[in-house]
Amino acid sequence: MPITITLPDGSTRAYDGPISAAQVAADIGPGLAKAALGCRIDGELRDLAAPIERDCSLAIVTEKTRDGAIDPHALLLLRHSCAHVMAEAIQRIVPGAQLVYGPPLDNGFYYDIAFPDDRPLKEGDFDAIEKEMAAIVGEDRPFTRYDMSAEEGLAKLNGEGSKYKIDNAKRAIEVREEDSSQSYPTGGAAKEDSSESQPTLLSFYVTGEPGTDWEDLCRGPHLPSTGRIGAFKVMSLASSYWHGDETSDRLTRVYGTAFFKPKQLEAHLALLEESKARDHRVLGKKLRLFHIDEAVGQGLVLWTPAGSVIRKELQDFIGEELRKQGYMDVFTPHIGKLELYKTSGHFPYYAQSQYAPIMERDFLQGIADEGCSCAELANMVATGSVKGYLLKPMNCPHHIKIFDSQPHSYRDLPVRLSEFGTVYRWEQSGELNGMIRVRCFTVDDAHLFCREDQIADELKGCLSLVKFAFGTLGLSDFRVRVGLRGPDSDKYVGTSENWDRAEKACLDAAAQLGTPVSKEPGEAAFYGPKIDFIVKDVIGREWQLGTVQVDYNLPERFDLSYIGKDNKPHRPVMIHRAPFGSMERFVAVLIEHFNGAFPLWLSPEQVRVLPISDKSNDYASDVVNRLKDARVRTSVDTSGDRIQAKIRNAAEMKIPYLAVVGPRDAQASKVSIRARGIQKDLGQMDLDQFVTAIRTEIDTKGTESVASQLA
Repeated sequence: MPITITLPDGSTRAYDGPISAAQVAADIGPGLAKAALGCRIDGELRDLAAPIERDCSLAIVTEKTRDGAIDPHALLLLRHSCAHVMAEAIQRIVPGAQLVYGPPLDNGFYYDIAFPDDRPLKEGDFDAIEKEMAAIVGEDRPFTRYDMSAEEGLAKLNGEGSKYKIDNAKRAIEVREEDSSQSYPTGGAAKEDSSESQPTLLSFYVTGEPGTDWEDLCRGPHLPSTGRIGAFKVMSLASSYWHGDETSDRLTRVYGTAFFKPKQLEAHLALLEESKARDHRVLGKKLRLFHIDEAVGQGLVLWTPAGSVIRKELQDFIGEELRKQGYMDVFTPHIGKLELYKTSGHFPYYAQSQYAPIMERDFLQGIADEGCSCAELANMVATGSVKGYLLKPMNCPHHIKIFDSQPHSYRDLPVRLSEFGTVYRWEQSGELNGMIRVRCFTVDDAHLFCREDQIADELKGCLSLVKFAFGTLGLSDFRVRVGLRGPDSDKYVGTSENWDRAEKACLDAAAQLGTPVSKEPGEAAFYGPKIDFIVKDVIGREWQLGTVQVDYNLPERFDLSYIGKDNKPHRPVMIHRAPFGSMERFVAVLIEHFNGAFPLWLSPEQVRVLPISDKSNDYASDVVNRLKDARVRTSVDTSGDRIQAKIRNAAEMKIPYLAVVGPRDAQASKVSIRARGIQKDLGQMDLDQFVTAIRTEIDTKGTESVASQLA
């Protein structure tokens, strides 16, 4: 049967029958064949040896993309393959170790392993593991895949006796039969084709020759051979649980990372060291910005007075821009009826990431009187057939109800509603991370209700707002990722015509930002395409921050309408927009980006006045009052420390400006100014001049610094 393959540049190649991606790469040229690591068939990452048996699009994966950047698909192949190499090395060192699962990550990989009670893995084993890994890489053994029927595969695994792999296989078979998974964890069923006529298979990967070398149940994909792994390191150990259930088997999670070149690994390790120094959890405690207390609860952030200053300044800053663009502030409760979230689709479909429903007392009393068992109640909660409320996981349904509370004409649109709304998510305790991953967070949320002909202009406004906000904060190095529909269009709601219009509007708006734009098929939300901002911080790390999403689904689910020019009801389109995203996460990123040294307008304390001795305390108090009258956040250090100690203490708190005052300063109504960082001495200034200069730098968000005004 003839096969036509479409390449990324739009050209096609025709073949008489099945062919592998490796053969196609060789057909294109020897250079590509040598560099090839894997492939993407209709967007799905596969082995280079994967058979191609039908018309498709094909992209050969190499270490780098056309623009010279490391291809993230290549890194996934590398790290998944290195996870296998590490697992084999560990089993050589600890023969009784049982493998559970080990997926690749954005920055490396891990493997969950059950170790014998009398031989736990220790950090002291890392050198031995890496030595074994180096030997396996040096052997340059091929990653060889073979498939077995579900029955044969389960029989094979039963014979080997690993309950973890048997469980993985059974779960993978269920997923394969439901045809609902597109991910690539270690351990799984083969997914050769989405056709229902395909038999359910279990796939195994051998590092070498089947029947001779080390193998593991795995869905893949992998590199062609172990020799393509350039550099690696075993990083750390952590505790984990089977299926994430704290009542189940306790496992050891072994983390590692891998790169194609040793220099890339060295740069990554240097970045990790710098990241540790900038860790927002450490700096947040040192600078007294936030607190997390076990008595309050994990993942629940307490904003201290200093941290609250930063949060409020950000809210005021973005709020002023929102008012300029015609947004209207709203306030909504922290809970809502369970039925509301059932209508929106957030419950029960995302129940695992939400707090349990808060059931009405009368309902609880009623089912108790009827003799309802705990199991029956648990089932009712899981299916959402209880009467009660839910801590809101999203602000959208509340804003929808505000829009729907009164009739709208086409002339009223767009309606732009904004709120710093607090939402709640149930995260596993092992996933919590300072302010980066929390269970309660506030979103600088907004929802725009507009006509279809207004989508393009509204998107432009949303994106310009994000760009302005990031630019003001010094986060000017960012790229845009547009999530589009994937090949499996059945996952998405709405008509193809609406999707085509929405995707074109997103792409057109993103193209006008003047920043790199990538298209990501399959990354759209089920209700519409989305635009994500990927920001690079000062040390080169990338963070996904602001987002804009186009939604045809929720207006349909809530039966929203407006009256059009034809005097008939029409369905509005909804745009979700959050420039900062989670305020907690955004501030955590800023802490690390600025290393705690916030720009003047954001700094909790902007000026500290330092009297040289007690004799100057009265004048220091006068200086503080003058600054406070000008709405400058300031304090005075009247401790008995010597002036150099006062300067050192203020520097540790990363205060932007220090005003040193002594008897001569008091006589002349002057202050001696030192700037943060290198503690540059700006010299003596008239007090009035300094107050004006400070206020100007605050008002201009740093475009006119105190130093520049004195030049």
